Amino acid sequence: MRTVHGGDIYTYQGMLDFSVNVNPLGPSGRVLRAAEEGVRHMEAYPDIRCRRLRARLAEKLDVPGGSLLFGNGAADLIYTLALAEKPKRALVAVPAFSEYEKALQAAGCGIEYYETEKKDLFCITEEFPDRLDGGMDMLFLCAPSNPAGRVTKREILVRTAERCEDLGIRFVLDECFMGFLPEEESFSLRKEAPRFRKLFLLRSFTKLHAMPGLRLGYGISSDPDLIRRMEGASQPWSVSVPAQEAALAALEDDGRVERTRVLVREQRQRLENALAGLGVDYIPSQANYILLYSEYDLFREFAQRGILIRDCSDYRGLGKGWYRIAVRTEQENGRLLKALEEILQEHPAGEAGERENTGGKERAEWPDRS
Repeated sequence: MRTVHGGDIYTYQGMLDFSVNVNPLGPSGRVLRAAEEGVRHMEAYPDIRCRRLRARLAEKLDVPGGSLLFGNGAADLIYTLALAEKPKRALVAVPAFSEYEKALQAAGCGIEYYETEKKDLFCITEEFPDRLDGGMDMLFLCAPSNPAGRVTKREILVRTAERCEDLGIRFVLDECFMGFLPEEESFSLRKEAPRFRKLFLLRSFTKLHAMPGLRLGYGISSDPDLIRRMEGASQPWSVSVPAQEAALAALEDDGRVERTRVLVREQRQRLENALAGLGVDYIPSQANYILLYSEYDLFREFAQRGILIRDCSDYRGLGKGWYRIAVRTEQENGRLLKALEEILQEHPAGEAGERENTGGKERAEWPDRS
């Protein structure tokens, strides 16, 4: 299974990157200084238990420290969970992050897919909990969803958690983008974690605090047996000293988080208004990225203008014509919109059907713009 992710700035050098959906403000000065201080202690092995980070995060989230599990990014925890649980049959709501599927395949698990539909904004619907049955071992959902950026109604998520509890299904809910929502407590199931032992919440410092290069994710579970199994299945020292120090600093960045939420909300609205005005088909988002559709090969067109976007043709349940753009700063978003206007002006209506969309294929022909 070949997968493509956003943020491939190594293949497409020197481009303005709209393909990866992290905080447009970048890491804070506080986080950068903490990471630099951590590098000064590279002669020491990291704390396997992440004790200082565990204590501070538990206090911040108002959860028991023993309910937290840390890993080398959220993806690390996804693979560790699949290895620890060894599910035989799993359900994945698609389109979705490809690493759910890859981790399940690596664990030898059979996978079924629940295909969400465009008319539902690629969200699961009221009937979803009834789709679950006792023969399933694991379920993966994402809220806000990726790549559509939509949050499922909380009552549907609660009913899903209740159904999984009754049927003994491990419910993995990826909330890695939840921090971008001002009203996250209205959508998150974090406060429900003590109630549902089968629920595993997946979160990360990667997106909100712009730390993908440091790699730090965490899980929340009220199932001590699962925590022990995952700790036994994980590699030691998976969270580096700089990553732990940076995360501790990020937990004190409440003001910056609020500024990020305001920026994302305002700039997302600006982008969506412009897309609507240009007649572009898009899914209204609640996160820091927007999913859109075009018959033009927008990846190629934007790349020719020095802008990298995410071609979503490799997402199961989407295919050719779907693209994701991040919400970035005012100036950067202005550049993207100007490029989009040029693209639409250069290609009259009706021409798109004659153009080849290269989908998720390698595009090594693009020049090095570094």
